[in-house]
Amino acid sequence: MEPHAGSALQRHTLLCLMLVAQCVLTQGCGSHYKFAIEEFCLAKFRLEMQELDQSQWCSWEDTVELYGELTNCTYLVALNMGCYWPNRMVDEFFISVHRHYFHDCSLSGRLLRDPPNRILGPFIVVPILVTLLMTALVVWRSKRSEGIV
Repeated sequence: MEPHAGSALQRHTLLCLMLVAQCVLTQGCGSHYKFAIEEFCLAKFRLEMQELDQSQWCSWEDTVELYGELTNCTYLVALNMGCYWPNRMVDEFFISVHRHYFHDCSLSGRLLRDPPNRILGPFIVVPILVTLLMTALVVWRSKRSEGIV
């Protein structure tokens, strides 16, 4: 074996060992981390969300502080346990939170409401008036026979 091939093999082996060590460290926070964020973070978030009326769950103004506290809580638990953040468990945790609390919300995070009448009115009135005007114009032109060849 050539000397360069041996050092390349050693580098490759070292790289593989480093990757495995990173994976073990990342996965090392498994069930303990999941239990901690559910007991400390999710329990508090649940109580605070129950205090809100369910119709306010999709209102970003009403939930942004609670959601921020939940995010910070998961980060602090990860920091105290020596886990990486964000990680796969945090992603799965937030997906389950969204499925439970925010599944009916729009993508923008705002409650869907009708626009005010001053905005909605012209969108209703103008097409009606144009339709009536065009109908009157067609009837008027059809009754006026002069000039038609």
